Amino acid sequence: MTTHRKLLFTIKSYEYLEPRLVAAGDFERGTIERKTFPDGERYLRIADDTRGRDVVLLGGTPTDLDALEVYDLGCALSSTGARSLSLVIPYFGYSTMERAVKPGEVVTAKTRARLFSAIPSCEGGTRVFLFDLHTDGIEYYFDDSHVTQHIYGSSLITEAIRARMGEGGYVLGATDAGRAKWVQSLAEHLGVEPAFVYKRRDPTSGNLKLTGINADVRGKPVMLYDDMIRTGSSLLQAGRAYLGAGATEVHAIASHLVLPADSLAKLTSSGVFKSISGTDSHPGSQQLGDAGSVIPIADLLMSALSRT
Repeated sequence: MTTHRKLLFTIKSYEYLEPRLVAAGDFERGTIERKTFPDGERYLRIADDTRGRDVVLLGGTPTDLDALEVYDLGCALSSTGARSLSLVIPYFGYSTMERAVKPGEVVTAKTRARLFSAIPSCEGGTRVFLFDLHTDGIEYYFDDSHVTQHIYGSSLITEAIRARMGEGGYVLGATDAGRAKWVQSLAEHLGVEPAFVYKRRDPTSGNLKLTGINADVRGKPVMLYDDMIRTGSSLLQAGRAYLGAGATEVHAIASHLVLPADSLAKLTSSGVFKSISGTDSHPGSQQLGDAGSVIPIADLLMSALSRT
């Protein structure tokens, strides 16, 4: 008996997001058998019959092991007869190495995109859904054998900012001039003034030093946007700069809450930020708990999937 429900599989690190995606759409949940051999080798097995089924694989790349699990499962789903395959990748990492600066540097964002592109295509097509990429160009690292779609989270971010800050009277800030274009676009949608900090690299030490802010923030609250929060060092530096320039308070929001090691503790204990928010695109977001607000992306992902 055939079914029109899509079959959903999820890599281990994204199991927290699976119930939210199931609630947003009509999926049948698939089962993956996992175990680890004594030498560390992993065992994976697709426990459901995928022949002729439209299959969705949910998983991002927080670590190389996660990226390999996406690749391994994608290959298995294709080889076991899935009619179509949709790879839903809420967080595609490797943004540090999205381009080469020095000769011989490995552009990891490109090599990982090529790895996913090597997943055999299904009869009904293989699609890749990417959420809020660090740089738009990463989408074009994927081979044309798969249809790639970049899902922008700006609607979720602006909605969350309005809920937190109201309709106006605040400044939308960037951590540096590199994110100014994104912040300016968001600020236009929100009808507020954008701002960013100027930085200069010290020729002796190589360290970046803050040299100024391009807007008057005196007496105004500031919402700082960045595409991702990792160690939080740049965010802290910018937040302190806005407070030093007269901002009444500073909030932070990000598309991806990576938050490795003690990053969240460093941010929350700093006393700089009145609130921290971000989407649930990365497993690191699950640390936030009562320390901030987590923005769900399942409905946005489901909207993109339903158009295929």
